[in-house]
Amino acid sequence: MAEDITTSTSIARHGASRLPSVEVDSFNVELKDDEGFLGDRASKGAFRKILDDLRKPLKKNGDDPLGKKSSGDIAKSELDEALIGADVGAAALVHSAIEEFAQELAYVTQRFLKTKAWADTERIVVGGGFRQSRVGELAIARTDLILKAEDFEVDLLPIRFHPDDAGLIGTLHLAPSWIFEGHDSILAVDIGGTNIRCGVVETSWKQAPDLSKADVWTSELWRHADDEPTREGAVKRLVKMLKDLIDAAETEGLKLAPFIGIACPGVINEDGSIEKGAQNLPGNWESSKFNLPASLVEAIPQIGDHDTAVLMHNDGVVQGLSEVPFMQDVERWGVLTIGTGLGNARFTNRRKANGKDEKKAKKSRD
Repeated sequence: MAEDITTSTSIARHGASRLPSVEVDSFNVELKDDEGFLGDRASKGAFRKILDDLRKPLKKNGDDPLGKKSSGDIAKSELDEALIGADVGAAALVHSAIEEFAQELAYVTQRFLKTKAWADTERIVVGGGFRQSRVGELAIARTDLILKAEDFEVDLLPIRFHPDDAGLIGTLHLAPSWIFEGHDSILAVDIGGTNIRCGVVETSWKQAPDLSKADVWTSELWRHADDEPTREGAVKRLVKMLKDLIDAAETEGLKLAPFIGIACPGVINEDGSIEKGAQNLPGNWESSKFNLPASLVEAIPQIGDHDTAVLMHNDGVVQGLSEVPFMQDVERWGVLTIGTGLGNARFTNRRKANGKDEKKAKKSRD
């Protein structure tokens, strides 16, 4: 049955370790220590807890420069403003939280780098919603300095695209390049525990075959956590969002490829089912009777004049894949996504034999 589902919904295997441009060495690794999952020490919730702990003694004396709001209710933009505002106490408080969080993130990153799967990692990009703030950027930069001070030869830097776009653009790198011929855009889906985002991604493939100039033409966000839908209700809403995007693309004159790329939390099996890690999604997405790619093909059997193909992978992997064009100067690299938890993936670039590389390959064969 699994084989039937795979061949009828996809042009390749879901959750594959071998992708067109990279090998996925590991993803969704859950490291533990005596206190529990290490990822919980470097999540956005962990930063808020650090900030809250720093504020507690100040609140007792009525000297909290951040006011009466709970740390969880303070927007990222407010924290960014506190960093550069006239209140030096507020700035110092936020900087203190950044420093403590950076120490935690550095510790967790070191633990990843010491695993076999992450050995010889040369660069790590950091994505997720936390990255999209000055606070996040400073925390990443400080972590990079801590790692270098402790003799870890790795560069840590923010992901290039806005995290909302990276989760959509990365799906381009799930598909073989031939699928872009004759088309200029694809449908992409980024599923999270709070939101589902769908978009039309323009490939700009003719201008940049490496997809470095890809861009999100338009996207639609549904905050499903507010509506608390059933699993079937969520799929129905997702299908409507995709159909609306198809109509919009056709109206604009875009040539959609018959392809839907999906980023989804959890461990994705090759038949499109989810083994684990989807507990925050509406309903039971880990059921053996549920297969999202198959459901989408059934609801949208064709895009244009061609049969619909669907590929799904872990959301951390997909966000990292958006960086593929910009990681060609290294061989082994990874991604950490700071959100509800700490998403992670490690990649090894697949070198294409051409030019000098081809001569090297030929020489080694001889």
